[in-house]
Amino acid sequence: MNIGKYIQQYSEDLRFKNYAENTIKNYVSQIKSFLEYFNSEATKPSEISEKKIKLWLLKANEINTRKHRLSAVKLFYKLTGKQPLKLQHIEYPKSNKKLPIVLSEQEIQGLFSVCENLKHKTILALLYSTGMRVSEIINLKWEHIDRSRMIINVIQAKGKKDRQVPLPASLIPLLEQYYAIFKPKVFVLNGQIKQQYTATSVNQVLKHLAHKAGIKKHIHAHLIRHCTFTHMVEHGTDINLIQRVAGHNNVKTTAIYTHISHSVISQITSPLQFMQI
Repeated sequence: MNIGKYIQQYSEDLRFKNYAENTIKNYVSQIKSFLEYFNSEATKPSEISEKKIKLWLLKANEINTRKHRLSAVKLFYKLTGKQPLKLQHIEYPKSNKKLPIVLSEQEIQGLFSVCENLKHKTILALLYSTGMRVSEIINLKWEHIDRSRMIINVIQAKGKKDRQVPLPASLIPLLEQYYAIFKPKVFVLNGQIKQQYTATSVNQVLKHLAHKAGIKKHIHAHLIRHCTFTHMVEHGTDINLIQRVAGHNNVKTTAIYTHISHSVISQITSPLQFMQI
């Protein structure tokens, strides 16, 4: 099987459909693995049966990985393989209902309290105050910060969609101090070697702060995003406003934060209180 030819065509098809570069990279990687797996028994993708595709999908233990594989393969057969109905009988697996373990406000304060590095504090403050994704933080430019309207414009975010998030007044002095010292040119977070900071560096900063603060939970940038919206719920912010700030297509996605909010759970009356123990 001429795997390179199919990969090249699939990449071009995805770009023509205006998919984001990260999506293209991830989908192409899945299809490369898919075609390599069947390379010894098929001379072209159309020879791979639906049953064999299903067995390949089941080799992924994680449900999200399985769903990601299925999305990539479905689109491959639709755009490149010209067999849009090839996987019509393979449905997406039901997702596991896992709730993220968020940090309390006291734990977030603990991260700020142990943070002595100005750039690291700016990273943490940007993440927590806006709920932006790590990719959005590292791609943030100074021109996207609108002080006159007190908003930050998030440009070409997930799904190539623009949105706006609030610019807290308390963040401005920190940004001014950071700019005066580091003088980054284009991107707010400039790297030591490259023009931009990296997602890996951001997560390393958070891991280091957690260790200093004595927090045992697994901390990463996306967890801080969960913390932001959970704490917004706990302070009474309307769920529809949170949906807009988060950039969720469906408010059902945002509703997860009502499930993990301790202010909601802690108000439930336990039947134990009516017992004499």
